[in-house]
Amino acid sequence: MAAGLGLVTGALAGLSAQRRALDSLRIRLEHLEEQVAHTHHHSNLANQQHLHWELLSKAIDSPELAEVLDIFEVPASPQKRRQYLFANALYTNLLFYYRIGNLSREEFFGRVRGLLQNPVVKEYWFATQGQRATLPEDSDEAELGRLVDDLLRQLDDADGEEWWVVGEPPVD
Repeated sequence: MAAGLGLVTGALAGLSAQRRALDSLRIRLEHLEEQVAHTHHHSNLANQQHLHWELLSKAIDSPELAEVLDIFEVPASPQKRRQYLFANALYTNLLFYYRIGNLSREEFFGRVRGLLQNPVVKEYWFATQGQRATLPEDSDEAELGRLVDDLLRQLDDADGEEWWVVGEPPVD
């Protein structure tokens, strides 16, 4: 009887150890699946960013193609349109860097604050207000757009000589 009880106890201990090992493997597999999904998402974003740049480059190089992207609030000359398209590329690049985790929200804020020192970038921002208004309100792009809108208001109200200290950087 004691031998049988010892055998059952040993079997239960073995099953318990095996269960812990399986649980550990399941957790590791779930973590690996999350990493693959994250990497896949970043790859998709990178491909999209590359395609965006290719399309903008073609439009910047060709006034005829740039007319297709002329969806700004105010009419723009061919030169201004090219500048707006380049400003879009700069902003979109910062947005992409933020989305993949290469920039924190605070770093994004600081770089946008620098970009907004350029009058063409400011004009571009105002000229694309309607486009941003169509974004889903809870999207990260809409949220960052509101952050830039707020920063731009603060920059306009502040003393332009110390622009690098204007605004309260967001906390990640």
